[in-house]
Amino acid sequence: MTVHFIGAGPGAPDLITVRGLRLIEACPVCLYAGSLVPEEVVKAAPEGARVLDTAPMNLDEIIAEMQAAHAAGQDVARVHSGDPSLYGAVAEQMRRLRALDIPFDVTPGVPAFAAAAAALQKELTVPEICQTVILTRTAMKSSRMPEGEELSTLGRSGATLAIHLSVRNIPHIQRELLPLPAYGPDCPAIVAYRVGWPDEAFIHGTLADIHAKARAAKLTRTALIFVGRALGAEDFVDSHLYDATQVHLLRPKRKAAV
Repeated sequence: MTVHFIGAGPGAPDLITVRGLRLIEACPVCLYAGSLVPEEVVKAAPEGARVLDTAPMNLDEIIAEMQAAHAAGQDVARVHSGDPSLYGAVAEQMRRLRALDIPFDVTPGVPAFAAAAAALQKELTVPEICQTVILTRTAMKSSRMPEGEELSTLGRSGATLAIHLSVRNIPHIQRELLPLPAYGPDCPAIVAYRVGWPDEAFIHGTLADIHAKARAAKLTRTALIFVGRALGAEDFVDSHLYDATQVHLLRPKRKAAV
């Protein structure tokens, strides 16, 4: 018996991995985060499977379902949105399973920031503009941010910021980033709402005006905020990866034509 933590991707049912879908199809127990995982994904569970939405459940109740499945020798598909490694609240579940000696494994999923970049047709790391992406959030009702992870500190890097769980905290983001030279009022900012769902939407603006635009669109949850110069970069150098003058193991120097 194994508990399979599965990343279902950001919303579109066809963005789940083949491995993840096959596990759901095979498991007699399926626990899924109903507010964020498409119902179509868990409909792939076998006929007669025990399928439970964990949104109204607490941690003890979720673990109790896993324990019952373990006692019955039944595999569990524990389906989370996006990728389980990012804000998935899986660490505490894994800790409990280790203590109970219940086997588990993890199948990665497409994270929201990657799906959003694809939909936007953006590369988040643009040569000589930005080569770093920081995935972070701000503190509201969730657990506090550790010391040293304030946006004002992270922002010194000039990285492309993918800020999760913070669409109602944009004024704080502005206070932290507007004074920093790498960003400033004209820095591109994008709010990505429900990426991969039928009502997917993108709000484009600057760090100075993105709050007003998000409020006008009445976005209050399930959104990701991007901030960074790479988002609007047009005049940048080509990568050396495909530069004809660059020689490497897979593209050795060619002999001159005789």
